[in-house]
Amino acid sequence: MQSQKSFEHTQGGSLYLIPTPIGNLEDMTFRGVRLLKEVDLIASEDTRTTQKLLNHYEIKTPQISFHEHNTQERIIQLIEKLETGITIAQVSDAGMPSISDPGHELVVACIQAGIPVIPLPGANAGLTALIASGISPQPFYFFGFLPRKKKDQLVALEELNHRPETIILYESPHRLKEVLKNMSTVFGMDRRIVCCRELTKRYEEFIRGTIEETIDWSMTNEIRGEFCLIVEGNSAGSLLAEEDTSWESLSLKEHVDLMITEMEFTSKDAIKEVAKLRGLKKQEVYAAFHEF
Repeated sequence: MQSQKSFEHTQGGSLYLIPTPIGNLEDMTFRGVRLLKEVDLIASEDTRTTQKLLNHYEIKTPQISFHEHNTQERIIQLIEKLETGITIAQVSDAGMPSISDPGHELVVACIQAGIPVIPLPGANAGLTALIASGISPQPFYFFGFLPRKKKDQLVALEELNHRPETIILYESPHRLKEVLKNMSTVFGMDRRIVCCRELTKRYEEFIRGTIEETIDWSMTNEIRGEFCLIVEGNSAGSLLAEEDTSWESLSLKEHVDLMITEMEFTSKDAIKEVAKLRGLKKQEVYAAFHEF
């Protein structure tokens, strides 16, 4: 067990988690600006991006890069600095550190080392989109970015289809059409969705409708900017996972064939998934699938 009193004086330094604007530079808090000026060092996902923010607020604090490609080596360095009494602010390119951005591993390392981790409230794309979507804001389920590979994405969507909560997703513009198409396959065409783009920026836009309507929109409009997708939950979702046992009437071979046809799995992945669903060994399913 560990108890942290964030504002008690300690021998070492503290790690501050500071949200940054998701588009509009005016969305910094007074406290966030003050702390970025007061800390000894800023650990930034991209120092060039953060420098624009620092210049806007005339902040002179030095930076050090901290991103997904140098996480392990930087954590060791940052912990050493914190233990000597240096205070560090960690920021991502936009929004909350650790939310679909680097930061979680550093937080865990600080906790293990007994270094105070102090979070600040601030900008977050998911909640910003949610409250303006018109879809029920609570309960909600934050997922973030879907897997990139189609078969992995379909599996993730199948699992999300069991959820009754409103779903929050992030997506890039060049993958949006494919994601909407895969959603229509799993969720159906009539599920309500809001595609939120360029949040807090000049071209902020909310595309509200059904999945079918947003697919039509995506085919006739230029897709630009980062997207946050707010998807209506499945009101029968909590029952769906329990009741979806239609495969029980299928033979092992038929079940594998179904996964290959409907989910576009390779035979290897289909065998693995069928074994998982049925609680069987992969070798048993493999033998049944290849039986003549």
